Amino acid sequence: MKHINVALFAVHEGCPHMCSFCNQRSISGSEKRLTPDDVHKAAQTALEGKTDARGGEIAFFGGSFTLIERQYMLSLLEAAKQHVDSGVFSGIRISTRPDGINEEICAILEEYGVTSVELGAQSMDDRVLLLNRRGHTAQDVINACVMLKEHGFSLGLQMMTGLYGSTDEDSVETAKKIIALAPETVRIYPTVVIEGTRLDRLMKSGEYTPQSVEQAARLGSVLIPMFENAGIKVIRFGLHSGGNVEGNCTGGAYHPALREMAESLIFLDKTLEKAGGRQGGAVIYVNPSCISKMTGQKKSNLKKLAEAGIDCTVKGDPSLKKYEINLQFT
Repeated sequence: MKHINVALFAVHEGCPHMCSFCNQRSISGSEKRLTPDDVHKAAQTALEGKTDARGGEIAFFGGSFTLIERQYMLSLLEAAKQHVDSGVFSGIRISTRPDGINEEICAILEEYGVTSVELGAQSMDDRVLLLNRRGHTAQDVINACVMLKEHGFSLGLQMMTGLYGSTDEDSVETAKKIIALAPETVRIYPTVVIEGTRLDRLMKSGEYTPQSVEQAARLGSVLIPMFENAGIKVIRFGLHSGGNVEGNCTGGAYHPALREMAESLIFLDKTLEKAGGRQGGAVIYVNPSCISKMTGQKKSNLKKLAEAGIDCTVKGDPSLKKYEINLQFT
């Protein structure tokens, strides 16, 4: 059974920088400061819900968790730890910056039962990091990853595409460097321009052209298989819906079904490659969970295949793995 994490947002707490893309209050939809009581209430609400939260993690996202005021951070960890110690939740997940990790912090996280740490790397290109005012380097990411792994934490990394000054090529290079660091999970966030950010001003002045939804999906169709083939789970592609994202988005690659779009392109490319220019009637077999992705939104893949001379139907085959296809011409 899939366990549900309890997600809590420490809104823009602790971060010493204002990155070009950042407006945490718009992303989380909240301006209220998280309290230990909020942690208890969220855990209890999750346990009373229809989904099974037992065995999941209590997760602190937003801001830079390990850089917030120390006693405040400890109060939140203590509240979460009580629910882990009771055996209800498996551990605590936190999200922070690469430069928010050191030996002292690792010791504190271990003491309070933190099991997973996600780092916002965003890019492994120092030029892109500087242009977007991240305040850390690619080497800081490497150093933090090595330290976290030495302490036994499950490691997650986050990257962004379509940043100011970024290209598809440096995003692919960032993916390669992240793969070399061997995290357990990755989140890929195509840049969404939020009102009031530096990117918003750069876009409106004409200095920055954000990635379109279509461009982000196409790049995602390259990046997702890179990670999956390396045994790294992509746990998110695209900014989550909800909060005030839709109302505050002024440009960039926001779409509630962005991952579905990217994965549909993966299946389309695989089919065309296997066809090798051959035309005619065909049956495409995929894992049953992937039928809608192979078909494409509004049957877009079937239409594109028809334009290429392949008249096909899609059927499920449980023996096939994720992203695997079996093309049979009739």
